[in-house]
Amino acid sequence: MKRKLITTLVASSLMMFTAQSLAEQVNLRMSWWGGNARHQVTLKALEEFHKQYPDIKVKAEYTGWDGHLSRLTTQIAGRTEPDVMQTNWNWLPIFSKAGDGFYDLNTVGDKLDLTQFDPNDLQLTTVNGKLNGIPTSVTARVFYFNDVTWKQAGIDYPKNWDALLSAGETFKTKLGDNYFPVVLEHQDVLALLSSWMIQKYNQPAVDEKNSKLAWSHEQWVELFTQYKKMVDAHVMPSSKYYASFGKSNMYEMKPWINGEWAGTYMWNSTITKYSNNLKPPAKLDLGPYPMMPEAKDAGLFFKPAQMFSIGKSTKHPKEAALLINFLLNSKEGIDALGLERGVPLSKAAVTQLTEQGVIKENDPSVAGMRLALELPHELKTSPYFDDPQIVALFGETIQSIDYGQKSIEEATTHFERQSNRILKRAMR
Repeated sequence: MKRKLITTLVASSLMMFTAQSLAEQVNLRMSWWGGNARHQVTLKALEEFHKQYPDIKVKAEYTGWDGHLSRLTTQIAGRTEPDVMQTNWNWLPIFSKAGDGFYDLNTVGDKLDLTQFDPNDLQLTTVNGKLNGIPTSVTARVFYFNDVTWKQAGIDYPKNWDALLSAGETFKTKLGDNYFPVVLEHQDVLALLSSWMIQKYNQPAVDEKNSKLAWSHEQWVELFTQYKKMVDAHVMPSSKYYASFGKSNMYEMKPWINGEWAGTYMWNSTITKYSNNLKPPAKLDLGPYPMMPEAKDAGLFFKPAQMFSIGKSTKHPKEAALLINFLLNSKEGIDALGLERGVPLSKAAVTQLTEQGVIKENDPSVAGMRLALELPHELKTSPYFDDPQIVALFGETIQSIDYGQKSIEEATTHFERQSNRILKRAMR
């Protein structure tokens, strides 16, 4: 009888312990997009997180870029979004126009060390006083060039817009029709031509006060004319020629790998994967930034590279905040992520990675940010100008020009009309 009682007590204790363990177990979901390198370092960071917090289990949900926004949009609409999400700065007007689309990170400051971040950087992701995300890094588009191919062309990296235009003919004459000074996808083209226009007119593209495009019809005609001029001058492949290589990532296409496409206008935070895919011994050099003589502003596109946000529907905000803090501020998280999401903004990360020699001044991503910061960049780009619908519309518009479906005048009129409709709906 005594043995039976002891057995019963032990069994009851085990059941209570098991129930307690199950009750304390927290399950989180975390989503992000990126390439394989980003996937691997983030998975490694999550492994390290689980070692320190064994009662918090994190399910990883990762994809490439294509389709990620569409999937997240569906999840947020159905209140099934992940607890922790890698998000984009230009998504704030889409998901959180009033600031309440994501969990306010100011309320979990006891789990997330916000003092590691410059208040000005946090202001970039704050809407109506609510902190919608922690920017992992800031980023800007600058020029990078394949050192081997440019040496073969026998010319210096262009220091102004005229030199960039003339480089196209040199590449075509010396290296052949398949060689181009740069390759740009449609979103890169939009950013580059915006820089050109801002240098010329010292005015951003979007008038947020009046919910419309700020540039006149004549100015937009000038922008699309400049695009056609650059394509005709063999500076970059047309959208029609580019499309013939399929829909894979640009840095995975053979012309890029082999050096036929000899440069790009790209975010400094993502340039490593472009450089790593080049055929040895080629590497990417940071190029000069072309400036007009009288320009007051470089027209740079500065923004947070990505953010980490907490879903509004989460049931575990404090645990989600612990995860973000671990990824951005802890020794193990910093070690794992390195520079995969750009040069970190976290003071702890900068100190640690600098001491470890990971942050090097001659690193393409680091050097690119240093160059961007040295250029005049007072004018701010509106997140509405980076609206996915606007960007996609621009891509369709330059395609209509390249395929001969519309004249520049017709294409411009179409782009203006549709863009203003998008902006009015987005800012309503």
